[in-house]
Amino acid sequence: MKPFSRSDRVSGHIQKILSDILQKDTNDPRLKMATITGVKVARDLKTARIYFSISGGKQNIKNAVNGFESAKGYLKRTLAEKLGLRYMPDIKFFYDETFDYGSHIDKLLKQINTENGSDNTIS
Repeated sequence: MKPFSRSDRVSGHIQKILSDILQKDTNDPRLKMATITGVKVARDLKTARIYFSISGGKQNIKNAVNGFESAKGYLKRTLAEKLGLRYMPDIKFFYDETFDYGSHIDKLLKQINTENGSDNTIS
């Protein structure tokens, strides 16, 4: 049994190459602070969902989404050259909300801790 499917290997490769492209080759200021957090490629390798994270609030998220959409052709073409696949998956960009959710949970836990006092001991 194979430890990883082909789509998993392609996902990791896309994430590595795309992160490198964003860091070195992209001049769009909307994408400079974006971080690729994950890539999910369909089993048939026809579509790739690319998840990104960016700091700064809702306006920066909207700007980054617009930046990715405007750079989609360039990114897909550059990825195709470096991946060497017969068919390049169609790429779609999504904001990764897991960091926001984790931050929200952390705030709730801190709020509970301050409401109950700092000397909570279990006896």
